[in-house]
Amino acid sequence: MSIVDTPERRQLRELTRAFVTREVLPHLDDWERAGEVPRALHATAAKLGLLGIGFPESVGGSGGDLLDSIIVTEEVIRSGGSSGLIAALFTHGIALPHMVAAAGVGVGGSLGGRLGGTSTPDDDLIQRYVRPTLAGTMIGALAITEPDGGSDVAGIRTTARRDGDHYVVNGSKTYITSGHRADFVTTAVCTDFPGSGSLTLLVIDRDSPGFTVGRRLEKLGWHCSDTAELSFADVRVPVANRIGAEDTGFLAIMQNFAAERLSLATQAYATAQRCVELAVRWCRERETFGRPLASRQLVRHRLAEMHTRAEAARAYVHEVAVRVAAGEPVVTEVAMAKNVAVAACDQVVDQALQLHGGFGYMRDAEVERHYRDARILGIGGGATEIMNEIIAKGMGL
Repeated sequence: MSIVDTPERRQLRELTRAFVTREVLPHLDDWERAGEVPRALHATAAKLGLLGIGFPESVGGSGGDLLDSIIVTEEVIRSGGSSGLIAALFTHGIALPHMVAAAGVGVGGSLGGRLGGTSTPDDDLIQRYVRPTLAGTMIGALAITEPDGGSDVAGIRTTARRDGDHYVVNGSKTYITSGHRADFVTTAVCTDFPGSGSLTLLVIDRDSPGFTVGRRLEKLGWHCSDTAELSFADVRVPVANRIGAEDTGFLAIMQNFAAERLSLATQAYATAQRCVELAVRWCRERETFGRPLASRQLVRHRLAEMHTRAEAARAYVHEVAVRVAAGEPVVTEVAMAKNVAVAACDQVVDQALQLHGGFGYMRDAEVERHYRDARILGIGGGATEIMNEIIAKGMGL
């Protein structure tokens, strides 16, 4: 029996599938056009225990590990959801782990232990932010990317100057997932001169004076996931809202990248698998020149190649995820898993849409949504080029 196919995880799949069928599919098209999912969906997912998967019960989660989180992500998409839905509903997967780890609790296969000492304000952050978010009553976001920064995390220019019991924050962030709906934002700031690499994480409340949520950004894909620009003008943030000690932000961000990148890899291979299923169904039902498309050798071979790529990517991502969950330092392998899954997804969704013909280009076709949504997967969480640089370093180059 595969470690990702235990009786408990099969039940988790069934629970996830039922949630998507009942709570998501009847409304997903409307959410795509609205540009966001309703807050009530967070509460529903929390009641079922899905929102807390991968987070310890001691902080209000449902327990489980990285592999359980992967199961949920995979099944949401395989059941007809989308990677955009994952981004909108599970943004806390990148907004909360730093707080949990700083309080000394491991999250879903990430490293536990406090960052920078044994002070306890982080335990207060668990009560004020982590528990309400996992209960579905708050929404959090993660703000790292800046307008002129891109993938250069160490070059962050948003500053936080210490002033007594507060930090005074100035700067801006962009491409922030769930930024429009978020009640708080886990924000990377520089506590030295801009671009120094001396990073600290602060939790900034949406209603803080000087904190402005800018325009909703319109995107190629992930339409049901709201994305925003954020700006900070002399925003006073209590020192109690600091995650860990000063200057530990870069390490905290790097430690969480493995889980984020594996989540994106999972979204990629699961999207590929779903598109194979959609294409097979279409080719069996669609007739041209009096015969089903699937009766033609060229079509069958194309479907076989698509299926092979998707399954191979799934197998490799699972193998790497098992090693991450076991605590192995497999930074290079995580980068390879993301690139392998994204490449498979890119090829499969393109071929799936092609097989759907003109219908595949229509908004009524599910494959059209996956085609749009898939493009971000090679950019988010570290672009393909960044992954290649990590892989090259792992090769000793």
